[in-house]
Amino acid sequence: MELRHLRAFLAVAEEGSVTRAAAALHLTQPAVSRTLAALEAHLGVRLVDRSTHHLALTSEGTAFRDKAAAAVAAFDEALDAGRLHHWPLRLGHAWSALGPYTTPLLRSWQRRHPGTPLELLRIDDRTAGLTRGEVDAALLRGPVDAPGLVTEVLFTEARMAAVTADGPLAGRSRLSLADLAGAPVVLNTVSGTTTPGLWPADARPAATVTVANTDDWLTAIAAGRGSGVSAASTAQMHPHAGVVYLPLTDAPPVPVLLAHRDGPGHPALANLVALAHEVVRRGEPGGMRSDPAGEGPTGTPE
Repeated sequence: MELRHLRAFLAVAEEGSVTRAAAALHLTQPAVSRTLAALEAHLGVRLVDRSTHHLALTSEGTAFRDKAAAAVAAFDEALDAGRLHHWPLRLGHAWSALGPYTTPLLRSWQRRHPGTPLELLRIDDRTAGLTRGEVDAALLRGPVDAPGLVTEVLFTEARMAAVTADGPLAGRSRLSLADLAGAPVVLNTVSGTTTPGLWPADARPAATVTVANTDDWLTAIAAGRGSGVSAASTAQMHPHAGVVYLPLTDAPPVPVLLAHRDGPGHPALANLVALAHEVVRRGEPGGMRSDPAGEGPTGTPE
């Protein structure tokens, strides 16, 4: 097996077609088909379902895609001569980074580790690109069950309701889950932490609207398509003229995690973990306050 086998599979997965994958790789269609078949034979599983006109990944193919992408990304990065002298530490996040501690973390890192750039990358993915090898570590919210990851709880955040600015709930001082359940709820199903399971089984929302990222989530709420629930830092990091954030009285807090892959990684990763814990313990100014290490929320944005 060679890297070309992984690249061929990833191209097919991305394009949904052997023909388009071949064009993207500047190869012939038979060559891509043979390469894919050889990879499947080596693994002993079917990666692609060829029973329809539009190819689809099997469950095994979906699981293998992240591993293949991480392997290719690691290989390409290793051969990037420009990174040998200043190897950046890539820190992914899906929408709110480290909340009120984001700026203190970046400033402290720059002072203490000037030779290692810390790149903060927003990636709309449940693990913020970590399982695909796009980042070295990630700031995540809520439980993460992806295999091969190590996670540490940095602090917890209260949950907030997000409602349409000119809607009937905007004038309230606080809300409960029941207040939101009578109308549609907007869910970010790609990187968000909210699911219908947040509500009791007998009092779940009447309807849901699904979106793929925080920007579309805000737009849908501002347009009156429904309300939403998010972590408290969203109110600080993503203000919107058409959205009002209100305390949610009966929803459990959201853990904020620092995650990295199990095994060898960036040589500065241990420094990042230590500094993130230190910044949270210091509670530097930067917005709302939350409790370190999962002890519960202490406040919400004004």
